[in-house]
Amino acid sequence: MPNSLHTVFDAIAGAQTEQQLQLAVMETVGEHFDVQRWGIYLLDEQPEVRVNSQGFPDIPEVCLRGNPVGKYVVERHAPAHEQLILPAGDWKQFCSRDDHAHVMSGPIVADGRLVGTLNLARAKGNPAFTANDLADLSALCLHLSAKLASLRAQPKPSSNITASSLLTPRELEIAELVARGLTNAEIGEKLWITQNSVKQALKRMFRKLEVSARAEMVARLQDILPSKVS
Repeated sequence: MPNSLHTVFDAIAGAQTEQQLQLAVMETVGEHFDVQRWGIYLLDEQPEVRVNSQGFPDIPEVCLRGNPVGKYVVERHAPAHEQLILPAGDWKQFCSRDDHAHVMSGPIVADGRLVGTLNLARAKGNPAFTANDLADLSALCLHLSAKLASLRAQPKPSSNITASSLLTPRELEIAELVARGLTNAEIGEKLWITQNSVKQALKRMFRKLEVSARAEMVARLQDILPSKVS
């Protein structure tokens, strides 16, 4: 689609919060890259992340755990897809899922360190990522990293603490999906995180909001959740 990448750039530029930034990317990036699965993974929103013996963060949710694609992105702060660094067919040794037949990942960087990744996947039967896809992802990650750094540099309000300000952008995404009636397994599938990660996130959210049940949490957040959620 001609100039569709500029649609993503415009969406990034218009975001006023980290939650809006993530949603803007998620709503536009899939169409541009013609992918079946995609997601943003922010390391500072995943307290359970561990660094392995090679010094790389484990990111099991996007099939990048201990494989060359993930290591390339973390080590070089540059995007990569499996055919860039692996012989044809070797990706199956690291991930056998049909919905991750081809993967591409790019870095989100702030203050010289990796703070997250933008991850794309095409299902079996779809073409592999190309050099043009890689160039587009590189440009997108630059815009995304710069905008995230800008938002995080803004002074945080010191008063009028609301329910939404208690939760991270990822936790607000989870709350919206809970309000839509999705199960933990369905939320994990949609956000590319494990079912246990969803469970632990909900526990943290309950503590922050001082609630004890999903329905109570949704009621507490009803003023900030999208109006389409019923």
